[in-house]
Amino acid sequence: MKLLWSKFSPMFRRFLISYVVILMIPQIAGYASYRASIEAARTSSIENSLKSLNLGKEIIERNLLQVEAFTRQLAINQDLYRLIADPKPLDVYNVYGIGKMQRSLSMYSSTNEYLSHFFIFIPNYNVIITPTTVYYRPEHYYAANAMEGMNFKQWNENILKKPHFNEIIPLQNYKREISSNVLSNVPAITFLQSLPLNSFNKPQATIGVLIDEDEMANLTQHIVDQYGGWTLVRDAEGRIIFSRGIEQAEAQRLAQSYEADSNEVQRAEDGRLLLSIHSDRNGWSYMAGIPEKALMTKADGIKQVTLAFTLATLLVGLAFGLILAYRNSAPIYKLLSAFREQISEPSDKKRNEYDFLASHIHHLIANNQTLENALNEQIPLLRDGFIKRLLTGEFYTLQELEAISSQTHILIQNSQGITGLLKVNGYASLDSEETIQELSVAKLIIRQIITEWNANVLMTDWGTDQIAFICPVTETPLDTAAHHYESELGRLTELIYKDYRISTTIGTGAVYEVWNDVGRSFDEAKQAVEYAIHMGADQLVKFEDTLKEHEMYYYPIESEQRLLNTIKAGEMEEAIRILDQLFVRNFEERELSYEMVQQFIMELKGTYLKLDEPKMKHNDSFNDEYKSGVASIQVTDSLTALRGKFKWLTEEMCKEVLRKRSSTHADTVQEITRYIENNYSDANLTICRISEHMGKSEKFISQLFKEHTGENLSDYVERVRINAASELLLESGQTIDEIALTTGYNSAHSFRRAFKRVRGISPSVFRKMDNQSG
Repeated sequence: MKLLWSKFSPMFRRFLISYVVILMIPQIAGYASYRASIEAARTSSIENSLKSLNLGKEIIERNLLQVEAFTRQLAINQDLYRLIADPKPLDVYNVYGIGKMQRSLSMYSSTNEYLSHFFIFIPNYNVIITPTTVYYRPEHYYAANAMEGMNFKQWNENILKKPHFNEIIPLQNYKREISSNVLSNVPAITFLQSLPLNSFNKPQATIGVLIDEDEMANLTQHIVDQYGGWTLVRDAEGRIIFSRGIEQAEAQRLAQSYEADSNEVQRAEDGRLLLSIHSDRNGWSYMAGIPEKALMTKADGIKQVTLAFTLATLLVGLAFGLILAYRNSAPIYKLLSAFREQISEPSDKKRNEYDFLASHIHHLIANNQTLENALNEQIPLLRDGFIKRLLTGEFYTLQELEAISSQTHILIQNSQGITGLLKVNGYASLDSEETIQELSVAKLIIRQIITEWNANVLMTDWGTDQIAFICPVTETPLDTAAHHYESELGRLTELIYKDYRISTTIGTGAVYEVWNDVGRSFDEAKQAVEYAIHMGADQLVKFEDTLKEHEMYYYPIESEQRLLNTIKAGEMEEAIRILDQLFVRNFEERELSYEMVQQFIMELKGTYLKLDEPKMKHNDSFNDEYKSGVASIQVTDSLTALRGKFKWLTEEMCKEVLRKRSSTHADTVQEITRYIENNYSDANLTICRISEHMGKSEKFISQLFKEHTGENLSDYVERVRINAASELLLESGQTIDEIALTTGYNSAHSFRRAFKRVRGISPSVFRKMDNQSG
């Protein structure tokens, strides 16, 4: 168990222990509640038993009171009084009077169960009258109801002739005749009363009531039946009145040892509870012995239900605890593993995981903030560099443009507008520090005025005395909006001169409709400024105004460079767009002479020949076909033929570039896989390590590997390690811990988790399955 527990991560164990502690709190409270419930059930059972015992006592005493009331009624009965007090009549046996008395007594036996057997001895006639018959000789009654332990003489002297006052003889056996010459032992309690009630010497009559033990004991029999215990009633002298469910010897011992002033509930040595009630009326003690286990029947039901519910909630709670501990510890463990893969810490330095994460995250945040502050300081330079690259047409894809714009915090709102170049006049010679400072102030003022006019204008310094700008246009139609912006720029030049006496010249290019066309528009703006300087103009000059003044072909070096770069990048659509734009500028917007056309076509052919340099490393068949295509271009060809041939060359070269790039990327992926297969046993083999070896960025190699294989680079590293581990599990006798270290895992736990994630089973099960199949 200890070995199994040690296989879990410390983070998981801490979470699980916390959940178990929380789970045990309500369990402890539930146990306390359970104990209280058990005690309440025990107390309730004891109280119910005492109530039952007390109820039997009250009924017995009430019936005894009725017996006493019966004797008092007989004491005032006139018929009986005449029999016991008057002289004997002429009829010696007074058959009529005695018979009348016997008939009147018969009705009493039906009023109380205790009066079912009683007799009246009348010494005046020496007869015994019972509810059923008359015994003219006491010997005859004794023969039918002999008391055990007394002969007739003793019985006659002690029972019939001796005076009694509410006297009760404890339990005695009577030999009662139940049929002709058939006697049966009948235990009974005898109640005796002499008449008249105040006779203390020689009584005139004796009343005896024989109360069967069953008549009294039945009132407490339910305690014996329900709990399997016993009941006992004793008088003040310790004599047994009656008992049930207990042997006579044991009953006698308890009756003698009981103390009347003892507690109502005592614990006996045999595991029983001794319940007792003392009667103040006659001094009797009512006792019951009940097995404590029987009293706890209801409590046992509560115990079983509570135990089942507790076990169920404990199991469910443990299951939830395991799930929650894993769910909460797994992300932290992954984060911890990621940090430890990158950070080497001495093995003897043991720290709490939270302290480890907190310190390194704090360090990471501090470094990030330092880096962020450094980057924020570089943002102005980045913005300036971004605008310059945009003006020179160095962006070939929209994705690259958006990525760098977001880094410089420049929002690309729309893809159309105009570009311009503003020249501050009068600063051709910067031969003093004062002149340079004055020019800097002038450029700062101009920037401020343009920003106040339109905050969306992008500006950067271009040379010492020039400011390049890009003015996005959001209104439509585009030509109308462009003319409006150009007139506003003209107004700004006048305002700058009027307020600050700063003379400026602005040149604007034709509108651009896509971001990739910004470089072309700016080239035109530069030509417009050159034209303005040449003509001595100090106002706004548009590029379209310069076209009317000459018929030179249009092919600036910037356009040639953009065309070369887009073809080398394999951007077919953008390259064809630049090519079409060159043809529009030279053959639709200009009327070139034949010589100018020849020069333009020859320069354009030269550009395409530059793409066939040996360093491009195209295959021989493509080189021959490409050269033939360039050589087939003749100045005498029609405009449509020229455009078609240059377009074909563009498309073929772009396709070749993409094919070559794909082949190069495939070689790169193969090199990556070889490096991983040779170094998978190194625990420090990460994407960062691979990127350093390849000399490329992590993002580039990750995306490249995913595009070519359809698999994440990290997943591939893990798969190579697990494949090697599988072979070792099947072919070597190394332990799992040794295999984990051999295949580049820092711990056996992380190895097991990775193996199960890839194979679906644990390493030990994988090895056993192979052994069984072999």
